[in-house]
Formats: sequence, C-alpha cells, structure tokens
Amino acid sequence: QVQLVESGGGLVQPGGSLRLSCAASGSIASIYTMGWFRQAPGKQRELVATIKSPGIINYADSVKGRFTITRDNVKNMLYLQMNSLKPEDTAVYYCNGVRRYTGDTYWGQGTQVTVSS
Repeated sequence: QVQLVESGGGLVQPGGSLRLSCAASGSIASIYTMGWFRQAPGKQRELVATIKSPGIINYADSVKGRFTITRDNVKNMLYLQMNSLKPEDTAVYYCNGVRRYTGDTYWGQGTQVTVSS
C-alpha cells in the first residue's frame, strides 16, 4: 500500500506560479503511471498530466506549455510546476498513481489551488 500526500497549493494571482509536490510513503519506482488530476467546484475530476516510468508524458490541452510534470523515483516524489496560472486553473489538485499490471490505484487527499486577483 502506498499513501500519497500533496502539498504546495495556495492562493496565487493570475500569471503567477506554484509548484505542487506529492510525497509517497513507499517506493513509486514500481508504480508505472503517476499523475495529477484536478476537480473544480461543480465539475468532474479531470486529468491534468501523467508521467509513466519510461518518461512518457501526457498533458491536458488546457495546460500544455504552462505546466510541467516530473517524478523522482529515488525520493519517491511527484511534482507539478504550474506557470502562467489562470483563474480557470482553480481546483483541488490530486496526486494519483496506478500500478501497471494489477491496476491498483492510489489517490492523495488533494491540495487547493486558487488563482484570483
């Protein structure tokens, strides 16, 4: 079992930056896909970005060119660098991990990101 804990959320003005971190209680080296999802009030949870162990990265169109996902399998950390933030990026951001063959899925508790002037 792996526990995921997000941090780094907060209030930022439009155009600003934030870096989210996700700390895993165990090794993430065996977790093939790690990712960030977000859920805005009244909306469904949506994918923001994923990164697979070989380094295959996928971004939602809405964040391409602004967000960067990275993982550190030695430190058991997942990061999301968010630049040029927009009010529509306001949401609770969740860290996610999925094992390749078992499909075991892990979620963090979420961290609030608010983009407002």
